[in-house]
Amino acid sequence: MFDFYSLIAAFLLIHLLCDFYLQPDTWIASKKAHGIRSWALYTHALLHGFGLLIPAAIIGLSWHSMVSMVVIVAVSHFLIDWWKVSVKEGEQFKYFAIDQLLHVAVLAAIAFHMTESATLENAFKHALFPDTIMVLAGYLFIFKPSSIVIGSILKKYTVVTGDAKTQSALKGLIDGGELIGYLERTLILTFVLADSYAAVGFVLAAKSIFRFGELNKDEGRSMTEYVLIGSLLSVVITTLTGALIKMGLS
Repeated sequence: MFDFYSLIAAFLLIHLLCDFYLQPDTWIASKKAHGIRSWALYTHALLHGFGLLIPAAIIGLSWHSMVSMVVIVAVSHFLIDWWKVSVKEGEQFKYFAIDQLLHVAVLAAIAFHMTESATLENAFKHALFPDTIMVLAGYLFIFKPSSIVIGSILKKYTVVTGDAKTQSALKGLIDGGELIGYLERTLILTFVLADSYAAVGFVLAAKSIFRFGELNKDEGRSMTEYVLIGSLLSVVITTLTGALIKMGLS
């Protein structure tokens, strides 16, 4: 049997090559335009299936296992891509993320099945399992739950808006601020866990320069304070989350 991490690394390498480097734009356009009738949908699925023959041959997989793996990967990739091109336009990042997670899940399941020591019982008993769950929970917390907490606190504060242009700018500020907050908290938590506090300061300085510079040109004091409160809440929540995780890991 084989090592799980070696297998999944090889499978992911082939997936990245086939999905992003060996798939021309004409295939993507054909799949979107013709759906299940697109020849590119079938060709791309077969490319992924047969692409895995390279690592399979290197590790000395049996022909029976090779055929099974090619069929499973090709069929699953076809179904997942068919679903992706069938959904309505909009929220492209969400569907892209789901699409990639499903593909990776199939590859992980195959690698898991091919690894003798990879059982659920052994996974739960692994020394790194509690730490992994703790870190994963931390990253999940800093996204939607933290946004809800910050949003509920900011409801107490009002932003004075003058004309329709200012109101439109405020809406764009809030919509863009959520995504910026996600990215900011991801970077801060990663840097805190890596003990790179200087990098945290760089992130805050960069955000302050761009965000507050624009606000000072167009908006009043109330909006500047609104953004400042939201930014500080984001930093405090993420830093405390990182500190608690590090306490649990130590």
